[in-house]
Amino acid sequence: MVTGYTASVLDTAVRAAVRAPSMHNSQPWRFRLRDGGIEVRVDRRRPLPAAGHGHLGDWAAHLACGAAVFNMRLVLACAGMPARVRLCPDPDDPDVVARLVPDSPAPASPAEQDLLAAIPHRRSSRLPFFPEPVPGEIRWRLAQAARAEGAWLELVVGATAVGALAQLARSANRVLDRDPRYRAEIAGWTRGGPATDGVPARAGGPVAEPQDLLPQRPFGERPHVPGQDFGAEPLVAVLGSAADSAVDRITVGQALQRVLLTATDARLVASMVSQPIEVPAARERLRTALGRFGIPQMVMRIGYGQPGWPTPRRGPADVIDGRPDAGDAR
Repeated sequence: MVTGYTASVLDTAVRAAVRAPSMHNSQPWRFRLRDGGIEVRVDRRRPLPAAGHGHLGDWAAHLACGAAVFNMRLVLACAGMPARVRLCPDPDDPDVVARLVPDSPAPASPAEQDLLAAIPHRRSSRLPFFPEPVPGEIRWRLAQAARAEGAWLELVVGATAVGALAQLARSANRVLDRDPRYRAEIAGWTRGGPATDGVPARAGGPVAEPQDLLPQRPFGERPHVPGQDFGAEPLVAVLGSAADSAVDRITVGQALQRVLLTATDARLVASMVSQPIEVPAARERLRTALGRFGIPQMVMRIGYGQPGWPTPRRGPADVIDGRPDAGDAR
């Protein structure tokens, strides 16, 4: 049995962890070795969200850190060193969202290997999707991915239901866009040159137009290509949890990444539409409309299409605390 993770193992795991999605690619996480385990912490120097929706507290950071934890779990499992994960392990330090310690050695499953291979290819696509529908078997796999991590995934089916959700998302987007702090937040995370975080303008989608069904963040400045709209009836999915505690949100973050990697493995692309979650009234209306027990945590647009542009990432040296000398790594 592995007695503890080493600095070199931490480095490898972090290189995958930082590929996780985060709101505005803010990367609100830090990592460290402690007593042979790996701790994942919220980075308080990168607070999100800043504008008009602080009621969500650490929602964005918890989802992002949960997604990073899932990537680390895959790396460790595929290295034959699977981890036992404890969420929010220290009541006196709520910034520690997870602690991973070595479990009994075991070979990785083929599914874990496939998901690990998908990590470098997963990117948010803010571009129009192709009209080809997502097959039922893949839809089932996406729902199973969420369930495997203790979350639920509701697929919104039919033009009427998708249209109602889209109207709700557009309304929430208008509420946010009226807040100058929100517009400043978007501008602050838009990158026009070399960077290690944020969203490059070229990775943003086309400038919004009235016919768009779902709202997109205004990171990009490119016009629509004639004839390439976002689709009249995309596959829209709502990911949710039983409740809304820190543990629930971190759990959903892991489920979010498993769903996104499952989609990537199936050659699908996806983007996140969080505006209905960020506005309290819209989130409650969404919860009521779904008619199921639990709390909506993320809306996703999923389908076939061109992969999105890669976004920059900070390296291990930027996110590991108490980094040992190279000579300590074994």
